[in-house]
Amino acid sequence: MNVAMKAAHEELARLVDTHPSTTGLRLHVRGSVIRTSREVVSPAGTTERDDRVRLTHLGGSLFGLSVLRHTGKWQKTPFSGTVAELFEALCAALQHVAADWP
Repeated sequence: MNVAMKAAHEELARLVDTHPSTTGLRLHVRGSVIRTSREVVSPAGTTERDDRVRLTHLGGSLFGLSVLRHTGKWQKTPFSGTVAELFEALCAALQHVAADWP
């Protein structure tokens, strides 16, 4: 993991633990992408990863935000910026995506 991604991952991990709607989100880093997910129990009783949003490194300190659609495809949102700015968007405009569903 390069220095920029490591710093972004650490910052996002700190932020996730501070907000009620994002507490419990898990972070996964692969290449230039940080993916967030929740662990859910399937009808078969197995635990599965439920991906929610991803931050794609655009260069420097900038990232783009995408959400996972019901079709299984990632859709870009109009949000881009620093990790802190995207976290703010996630907790406001996209809080329903990050929240833990009963």
